[in-house]
Formats: sequence, C-alpha cells, structure tokens
Amino acid sequence: MTAHDEKKARIDLAAAFRLAARLGMHEAVANHFSMSVSPDGSHFLINPKWRHFSRIRASDLVLVDTNNANSLAACDLDPTAWAIHGQLHRLNPAAQVAMHLHPIYSTTISTLRDPTILPIDQNTARYFNRVAVDTQYGGMADSEAEGARLASLLKDRTRLMMGNHGVLIVAETVGEAFDDMYTIERACQILVTAYSTGRELSVLSDDVAERTARDWEKIRDFSIRHFEEMKLILDREEPDYAE
Repeated sequence: MTAHDEKKARIDLAAAFRLAARLGMHEAVANHFSMSVSPDGSHFLINPKWRHFSRIRASDLVLVDTNNANSLAACDLDPTAWAIHGQLHRLNPAAQVAMHLHPIYSTTISTLRDPTILPIDQNTARYFNRVAVDTQYGGMADSEAEGARLASLLKDRTRLMMGNHGVLIVAETVGEAFDDMYTIERACQILVTAYSTGRELSVLSDDVAERTARDWEKIRDFSIRHFEEMKLILDREEPDYAE
C-alpha cells in the first residue's frame, strides 16, 4: 500500500468512527474498527486505546505491525482490540476491514436464544442465511485464543452475531463495512420493534428472502455511495476528521 493509499484508508476509517458516534452505535470508549494495509493482514490501522469515536482523526489511528514486538508494545492497544482484530486480520487476510460494535438493537437480538434475523422486510432479508452465530459467550474477548475462535466462526461469512455480546462485520472496503453495519442495526431495530407488538410476524418465504439477499449483493456501489454521501456531511460539519 502506498502512502497515498494509507492516507485514504485513514480518512475513510476516521469517517466511519465519527459516523458511528453520530448514529449512537458506539459503546463509551470501547469497540474498534480496523483496516489491513498489507496483503497478509500483518499490518493494520486501528483506533487508539479508549479514544471516543467522536474525536478520532485520521492521524490518530494506530498502525500495528504484528511482526515487530517492539511496535506492538508501543501501541498500547486495548486487550480486546488485539484479541479480536489482531487475530482476525492474521487468520483471515481477506477481511480487509473489520468493525465490531455493541449497537442497541443488534445486541438485543444477540441476547435471544434464537438470534436469527428473520426476513420480515427488505432490510432484514439482506441477512437471510448470511450471518454466522456465536452462542458461546464467555466474558471479555481479551485473549488471542478467544480472538482466534471468533475469527474461525466467520468462515465464508462477513457477519458474525456475537451471542450476548454484539456484532462483527468484515468487508473489502470501509464503505461496504459501514453500510452493512448501518443496515444490520436497522434490520434488528425493525425486528425488535415487530417482536414488541406481540403480534404474529409475517415472515417472507425462503424464496423471496433469498432473492432479496442476492439483490442486495448486486449493489455494492449502493453501499459505497451511501458512505461517500455521509462523508460529504462530515466534510461540511466536522472536517477535522480527515486531519
């Protein structure tokens, strides 16, 4: 990755933090977004320890070199950041961008005995048979073994519903990851609201849900454009994110 590419990666990732804070999806000074800047995942950008998402700038992001012990020691990463993101990028280099959050509605669904996102509308149908599920929450994800376990659960999926915990999204670009995180939270909000009525759900047929999910997969440019439009708002209202 060139210096120009790294600068763009930093700006995009910083924008994602600011937008997540605006949308109320952050968790105090916890949670992390990361982006690999090397083909093998050994070098990646991630947010500094315990920095509020609303204050993060492109220059604040930490560049981690997993091959350099001195570099790792100097990074002073949150243990959960290293456990989840360090292992994810190492074991799954194709997951160039990783976003882990505890948004209210997705986390609510993660606490159900059956955390399946039922296809009851266009947003929820995006996730039909496309979310890996972890049902073995065992406390803070602060060990390399736990990070490796979580990474292994993804397999060929790009979303992990972390039981009793939150959600993990991976993608090739920041824009796609951001839009996916935005939509999965919207989907879970719709599902939680539907559950709260106490009425029987009208669940889409498998055929319709599958066709809808495939249609979502055809509009990658929609996801990227959504993110670019949101960045334009930041350019006007919070331009310091790109510094």
